[in-house]
Amino acid sequence: MPAGNAVATQVTVNRAPVLTLWAAVVARRLGFEREEALTMGRVVAGLNADARGKALGRYHPRTEAVVRERKRLEPGVVLHVYLLNRLVPMARTQAGLRALSKDKPVSPESVERYLQSKFGEMLGPTETAMRRLAGAIPDAELAAEADPLYEVFRRQILAGVAGSGAAGMLDLEQIRRLAARRARVSS
Repeated sequence: MPAGNAVATQVTVNRAPVLTLWAAVVARRLGFEREEALTMGRVVAGLNADARGKALGRYHPRTEAVVRERKRLEPGVVLHVYLLNRLVPMARTQAGLRALSKDKPVSPESVERYLQSKFGEMLGPTETAMRRLAGAIPDAELAAEADPLYEVFRRQILAGVAGSGAAGMLDLEQIRRLAARRARVSS
């Protein structure tokens, strides 16, 4: 973090933690509890990575594995929530509603640790900028606008970066400008 009153404007990070945090911020803004939203963010990023890997031909779903897993599933209700163009499976656990990854509830604590390890001291400023952006969008429009806004973040991280897991620069000032612009439009 810059010394004095200077505010950091860039974070070196790869796309998955940015999507995880943004999806969690959007889910929170849409009314989910923090722990629920964190798990949803993690699953959205995982589903996005799975879809990208399949599209690039890196791996393919194995039919026999799907059939085997389906037979092992215990009866129960799974709720699907649409978030950033992904259907997020969720189930009630003893701790509350949690997103599922490979049919297992995601731990919100593990998502917190993941985000902290990726963003470091910039987690707070990044989350604050994203919260301001999500807060500047009317409730009725947020679900539809969240994914296109992520694409703006994604493009800037991709600029000049090779490889699907490579880190790039996330410009917080750009997110702040988007929030200010959206707040003016919504007024």
